[in-house]
Amino acid sequence: MKELESLKSIFKDRIFKIPDYQRGYAWTTRQLKDFWEDLVNIPLDRYHYTGMLSLKKVDRQVWSGWNDEKWLISDRGYKPFHIVDGQQRLATFVIFIQAIYELFIKLKENIDKGDDEIYIGSFSLKTIREEYLVIEKPPHFIIRTYKFGYEVDNPSFKFLKHRIFQEPNSGSIQETFYTLNLENAKNFFKENLDNFYDKYGLEEIELLFKKVTQNLMFNVYEISDDFDVFVAFETMNNRGKKLSNLELLKNRLIYLTTLYDETELKTDECNSLREKINTAWKEVYYQLGRNKQNPLNDDDFLVAHWIMYFQYSREKGDDYIRFLLEQKFTPQNIYTKTEVKLSSIQEFEEIREDEEIDQEDAELNGNEEPTVLRSKLSPNEIEDYVNSLKSAAVHWYNTHNPVNNPDLTKVESLWIDRLNRIGIVYFRPLVTVSFLNKSIDSNQRVKLFKAIERFIFVTFRLSRAFSTYRNSEFYRAARQLKNSELTADTIVQRLSERMDYCFYTAEGSKGNYFDYTFFQKFIEKKFKSGGGFYLWNGLKYFLYEYEMEKVRLRGSQKIDWKLFVKSEKDKVSIEHVYPQTPTAKCWKVGFKEYKKSQQVYFQGTLGNLLPLSQSINSSLQNDCFSEKKSAKFNEKKEKLRQGYSDGSHSEIEVSTYEEWNPDNILDRGLKLLDFMEKRWDLKFENEYAMAELLFLEFMYP
Repeated sequence: MKELESLKSIFKDRIFKIPDYQRGYAWTTRQLKDFWEDLVNIPLDRYHYTGMLSLKKVDRQVWSGWNDEKWLISDRGYKPFHIVDGQQRLATFVIFIQAIYELFIKLKENIDKGDDEIYIGSFSLKTIREEYLVIEKPPHFIIRTYKFGYEVDNPSFKFLKHRIFQEPNSGSIQETFYTLNLENAKNFFKENLDNFYDKYGLEEIELLFKKVTQNLMFNVYEISDDFDVFVAFETMNNRGKKLSNLELLKNRLIYLTTLYDETELKTDECNSLREKINTAWKEVYYQLGRNKQNPLNDDDFLVAHWIMYFQYSREKGDDYIRFLLEQKFTPQNIYTKTEVKLSSIQEFEEIREDEEIDQEDAELNGNEEPTVLRSKLSPNEIEDYVNSLKSAAVHWYNTHNPVNNPDLTKVESLWIDRLNRIGIVYFRPLVTVSFLNKSIDSNQRVKLFKAIERFIFVTFRLSRAFSTYRNSEFYRAARQLKNSELTADTIVQRLSERMDYCFYTAEGSKGNYFDYTFFQKFIEKKFKSGGGFYLWNGLKYFLYEYEMEKVRLRGSQKIDWKLFVKSEKDKVSIEHVYPQTPTAKCWKVGFKEYKKSQQVYFQGTLGNLLPLSQSINSSLQNDCFSEKKSAKFNEKKEKLRQGYSDGSHSEIEVSTYEEWNPDNILDRGLKLLDFMEKRWDLKFENEYAMAELLFLEFMYP
């Protein structure tokens, strides 16, 4: 086995590039913490095996096209390499070294010094930068050559240069899923190095630098020209932080472009197709990482696109990637040739010059149309697929981030936001596809979104259908809508028809009534658990929609959906007006005519639950109704909470009641069910049925 090499040895006279088939920087806080702990705990007299570094030497015909690196290779004899395995670790090392460099630069004693006057141990910062980070070409020092970087058309490379290595004059930089990881890594090391310096001093920082450059050891392996570098990449990268399926697919598609022979895909066409793959993945990762607070999962996107693009069938969760990598995009489908009629290759003149067809033979065979041999998987199929991924990415982002989104109309934004709040379940591919089909206008889309929202609320939140109910049908509908095999109106009609089981026709009645028995049984179980409607997973959405209807009619929004989704310990966002522990005398008097077993239903019924415009201290929940209606202050005249009369529209509505008693709880519950009827187009047979659903039917004689 080759002798192990340190980082100092590895970087000597080498330039490293991340090739286009590689993923970007994927390490997260977990891997960074492991790296930091290893580094801090390595004894100075010990070496630490870091793993294998697999490299592929870059051919002259490739590096001769490099602008910033070519002089270093031709003038100084540096050797250029593509990193096949180990880029995550090398990237981490250079980010760490840059963070140490910046720590020394900002020290008070170094403020007026140049790089050549500041030392880490016996190495000047100038030497360190040239050895591990960047070399400037003399005599004008205009060209900066980075020892480690990505392919020049990769957004990560520009981000690395300007945001990590602090090269000035960046201009606009496209941020992606991967650039977020680069930024997080640098922030992680800056914070830990600052704390380490404050605790242990400069000498310990110098020891960290020595350990990272001299004590961490690699086994360096250079892949020969005849080695299948793409297969090596897939195999090797599965050892470390597992490649996502989207990352594996990119590598596979680029690999496949190298397998076509010249008769089917000429060199310039191969380069063009490879560029389209890279461009598509650039766009996908830009959209996935566009919202820094909520980066999107790449495999979720790939699954959804598979549903939109290929024929969905109910299979195991990972069958989609087996289909993509083991059935569709495989080398065997390149090597397997099929006869293709010329008419299916557009026009006769598109045949290659070296694919002459013997017309006499064609005529002798009964004037059959000439054919040529083509790969089972054509280059056009790859092109169409990656273009579809690229087109879908922005709409995938928009479905997750509809609020204040200029790509959406206000009404589209409103309804997609509702879908996200209620829980979009399996409908996101269908919503995304509605933007890909150019024949669908905004009004049709909104009509579809309304139908989906109603379907989710009625079947899942009320009628308690299984989460997979009809998912195969509407997954297939996504692809059919994309290919114009179904219209949006047809899907809207199907959504309505699939809710038929939720309704019934009463004897002698002309209309359909909502069958609330499924919902009633569900809430009954929740009452047995001590919560009733409070434990209904549709409650917050329902009460928020009720509040928003009041806002629409009266204006002035005072309640924030964030109150319903953020984690709270001693705060609440939905209050029991009549408390769960009614210890105050006012509550005992007001409800004394009912048994304790019945009082539980008043506490957990729908009409007693109130969304608050701001979180309140839970110790105030047992106050009497008259106190809850008004603001409450402590002894220092500091407001502890506002009263209902100065709260949300729902709170103001409750505050108009003179007292809070069983009759008013029922009255408000009926009002809420009236709203439910209008909002989701359903109907209860009579008032008693509504009271029965509220579990207050015992109030009727």
